Amino acid sequence: MKFIETKLKGAFVIEIEPLVDQRGFFARTYCLNEFKKHGLIEPVNQYNKSYSAQKGTIRGLHYQREPHQESKLVQVFSGSIFDVIIDAREGSPTYCQWFGVELTAQNNTMLYCPKGFAHGFQTLEDQTLVFYHSSAAYNPESEKGIRFNDPKFHIQWPVDVTSVSDKDQNCDDFQ
Repeated sequence: MKFIETKLKGAFVIEIEPLVDQRGFFARTYCLNEFKKHGLIEPVNQYNKSYSAQKGTIRGLHYQREPHQESKLVQVFSGSIFDVIIDAREGSPTYCQWFGVELTAQNNTMLYCPKGFAHGFQTLEDQTLVFYHSSAAYNPESEKGIRFNDPKFHIQWPVDVTSVSDKDQNCDDFQ
């Protein structure tokens, strides 16, 4: 695995290095020792799977407040997404900055989203399946959201938005 730190401190794009032969490939998507080398030693508390039928669907941007903050390791099993994180950690040198990366079933890339970051994505293809590890269980009382089109961030979504849940559409402006 190749860890590439993003412009947001503590967030990494992780390139999977598959071993290819005539059968296909084998690749590690998580190795505790590799993650420890980069200071990423969060336990895996919950696995999540998200399926979106339609290209242009937006999910998020979600995060949990203390004491239920969570880190996430996001990968795509089929289709593709534009994956976005926002640093929501007050006092961070990259507070209120965002980063986006394309994750696909073919590019063997994952995104590590640290605690205190909001996370969301837009599907770039129909029938997209996303899988992610989370370090904390979902806690509805701690959940916060940032609207996908909040003017504070000016996120450049790559395709026309076709679907957003009412809950995600009605998030307040980020304070």
